[in-house]
Amino acid sequence: MRLGIVGLPNVGKSTLFNALTKAGAQVENYPFCTIDPNIGVVAVPDERLEKLVKIYNSQKVTPTFIEFVDIAGLVKGASKGEGLGNRFLSHIREVDAIVHVVRCFQDENISHVDGTVDPIRDIETINLELIFADMESLDRQIARNQKLAKSGEKKYIEELRLMEYIKENLEKGIPVRNLTFSDEELKTVRQFFMLTSKPVIYVANISEDDVLEDTYPPMAEKVMEYAKNENTPVLVLCAKLEEEIAQLDEDEKQEFLQEMGLESSGLDKLISACYRLLDLISFLTLNPKEVKAWTIKRGTKAPQAAGKIHSDFERGFIRAEVIPYETLVALGSFNAAREKGLVRSEGKDYEIQEGDVVLFRFNV
Repeated sequence: MRLGIVGLPNVGKSTLFNALTKAGAQVENYPFCTIDPNIGVVAVPDERLEKLVKIYNSQKVTPTFIEFVDIAGLVKGASKGEGLGNRFLSHIREVDAIVHVVRCFQDENISHVDGTVDPIRDIETINLELIFADMESLDRQIARNQKLAKSGEKKYIEELRLMEYIKENLEKGIPVRNLTFSDEELKTVRQFFMLTSKPVIYVANISEDDVLEDTYPPMAEKVMEYAKNENTPVLVLCAKLEEEIAQLDEDEKQEFLQEMGLESSGLDKLISACYRLLDLISFLTLNPKEVKAWTIKRGTKAPQAAGKIHSDFERGFIRAEVIPYETLVALGSFNAAREKGLVRSEGKDYEIQEGDVVLFRFNV
């Protein structure tokens, strides 16, 4: 799964990307420092893997991953080609969800493209540009479907109805992700490739001084209120501090977090939040060679989950032997759980659950 880090120029996108990936993306104090998107793969934190390794003495541990893309800063008028607008929008089309970084700090040494810092204005600038881009795309699709609908074919008539409904709401400033559709309608809407249909999480980027305060700074509070009104998740962190933490080794990192009174870093929280945003879950497999986490969409059935490991597993699926992670750890081994009758045998209709430890049986 791929997440695009977006925002206006100089809000901390590349700093956050560096913290996430330690990839050393260029960070400079001028607009469009990022032109071609930087791409990095980030492991999803999962303490369960290390516990399973200790139980099984496995030689290797492999977490699951999410891909982050650092996309060029957008400016007002991007939907009409201003700045790097067209390239920016094309890069957004290629991601599954959007991490929208919002500047919530004052710093006279870091310029703002609009001269002043106003997080709500900044959010609305990008949201409107995505809406404008969707409206332009819809106009073309509506014109085509109006001709096709004249044939009387139900498929084109239904598509046209949905397009006009979406455009009517976009004109009111309502993104596609905030509209309600039936499962069948949703399948059709996905084929329109609307930018505003992508799930979003706001990252309120605060200063290092504000991290030490007991309450969030006023600008971050505004972002949280705005996000609440549109039912969008928000995470408050300091990208600069997270970049510094990311440079520490694991022991230094844990010591630093303890001194700060934090259970986990802002980055770990962000990665986990993005996982939830995409409605993803992890199931686990283990053997003496490797303990591994696998990413699937919530609701994935056992044969399709098996196919994530190898296509032969899905094609020759017989059954899945399943035990919840907590039960396995409590009993200490798969064999002990089997002896107590706690390993379930599930068939083709079983939906894999978060934290299931699974052994797939197949025959090709």
